[in-house]
Amino acid sequence: MSRKILIVDDEQGIRAALGQLLEFEGYEVRTAANAVDGLAEYARFRPHLVFMDVKMAGIDGLEALKKLKEQDANAIVVMISGHATIQTAVEATHTGAYDILEKPLDTDRILVTLRNALAHLDLHEENVRLRDTVHSRFDIVGSAFVIRAVTEKIALVAKTPARVLITGENGTGKELVARAIHAQSTRAKAAFVEVNCAAIPSELIESELFGHIKGSFTGAVSDRAGKFEQADGGTLFLDEIGDMSLAAQAKVLRVLQDGVVTRIGGSKTVHVDVRVLAATNKNVDEEIAAGRFREDLYYRLNVVPIHVPPLRERREDIPSLISHFFAQLTGPGGLTPRSITDDAVARLQQRDWPGNVRELRNTLERLLILSAGPRVTAEDVERMAGRRADSAEGGLGSLLDVPTFDDFKHAAERAYLLAKLRLYDWNVSETARALDMPRSNLYKKIERYGLNREGGPATLAPNAASDEGDE
Repeated sequence: MSRKILIVDDEQGIRAALGQLLEFEGYEVRTAANAVDGLAEYARFRPHLVFMDVKMAGIDGLEALKKLKEQDANAIVVMISGHATIQTAVEATHTGAYDILEKPLDTDRILVTLRNALAHLDLHEENVRLRDTVHSRFDIVGSAFVIRAVTEKIALVAKTPARVLITGENGTGKELVARAIHAQSTRAKAAFVEVNCAAIPSELIESELFGHIKGSFTGAVSDRAGKFEQADGGTLFLDEIGDMSLAAQAKVLRVLQDGVVTRIGGSKTVHVDVRVLAATNKNVDEEIAAGRFREDLYYRLNVVPIHVPPLRERREDIPSLISHFFAQLTGPGGLTPRSITDDAVARLQQRDWPGNVRELRNTLERLLILSAGPRVTAEDVERMAGRRADSAEGGLGSLLDVPTFDDFKHAAERAYLLAKLRLYDWNVSETARALDMPRSNLYKKIERYGLNREGGPATLAPNAASDEGDE
């Protein structure tokens, strides 16, 4: 795609000569003889760069530049002046001009300025693309009841200074929750600093968090700020805090209480303004009872608790997650784009995903790499995603372990009903309609098999008892 250039100058000779030069260089060029026409042409043409004369009848170039910047703050404008002064150059720069060129125009200077300006534009566009890519990477995808409850709580707590303790199994997306809280907070423009407490050896965790002074221990060859100082003014995310040593927990507690940090080997305290978010996949009550986690630190961190549900409790989100990850993985420079059949999606929905969303993403990447055809099929899922039996409640793999055929029929019916109820967000009316089953019949089966909605009761229809046709 050729770059588009707009020339706004009241001298026909300048417009013609400059236009001819730029067209010869491969640019698409349009011209305007005054500022009013130039502003209107900018809105229609949406050029990548504008050459604009300073002195024009009616609205001059500097006034037009102000109006253009109001119309598009990212517009790149090079001013042209027959008698430029330092004052004119300063005013043009302060108003937002990229550069100012003097008449008579020098061809080499024009082309160098143009290349530099468009390189600046390329860099800006690349930054926008990368920012969008990063944001999409950390999107929370899904509309299931349990995940909506999480996003609603994020919206409520994000604008407050409250500390949040995020719990959930490995791979459920605890980091995404922490990043969403930061992105929606008043600290969004400041740093988001992450520390994986499980990945750092216990003897190094204090140095990582609080920093150290040169010579304070072997390997401390220079002063180093810790993560608390790096996150000053922003957010510090302590991932897998349940794996932190008791000694480090005591120091973290002091920082939360006093807002000061002391580097290892130092005596000077440094005041920090940090919002702390923490996450763990462990049962904190059990860790406290076992003496592995400080109860006072737990109460400091657990101002607002957020539990991230496992993927098996929101199977209805799997199609959306598949679309999201396929788009991510097959983006620019990524894997070969493929579609996926409905049967393959259904097979993926049946799995229990002990590794949760992280395991699903890895599986989809494997399918995109190894599938031979233009579509990922159910056969591809069976062949490449494995046939591991699902072991959680309602999983289909456990059916093979039941002792009798009678037990198998009951277990299969229970698993089937549980999967359908989850698919329809535990709305009994919608599930019964989809199964062509009277609601009263479905209610009895829910009671018989002890089926319970994760996080709350099923949505019950008030006139269910009036349905007929029970078995």
